[in-house]
Amino acid sequence: MPSITAAHVLPVLMLIGSNVFMTFAWYGHLSYKSSAILLAILASWMIALPEYMLAVPGNRIGAAVYSTAELKTMQEVITLTVFAGFSVFWLKEALTWNHAIGFALIAAGAFFIFQAKA
Repeated sequence: MPSITAAHVLPVLMLIGSNVFMTFAWYGHLSYKSSAILLAILASWMIALPEYMLAVPGNRIGAAVYSTAELKTMQEVITLTVFAGFSVFWLKEALTWNHAIGFALIAAGAFFIFQAKA
């Protein structure tokens, strides 16, 4: 049984953090639609910098133990998970059964990506 090391866990935590920042950078301004678009763009850029500061080293560290396909798959699953929470709690939008089924199919795809190593 392979041991779990910091190189396995740290990238996941960093990608979660980067996704929180990026989700706010991309969609947070939708709660402030009356603000000027230039202000939204500038605020998004400022939020995106910490996202890159987590994502780039997270992927570098993760590349030591994960393939790029696995890193990208993790990123997508994390993105959907963070976005689902953000959509419900920040934007006050409901998730439907269609969303749940679509997310489940993506999770099934992620399962198969990680089975390639086994």
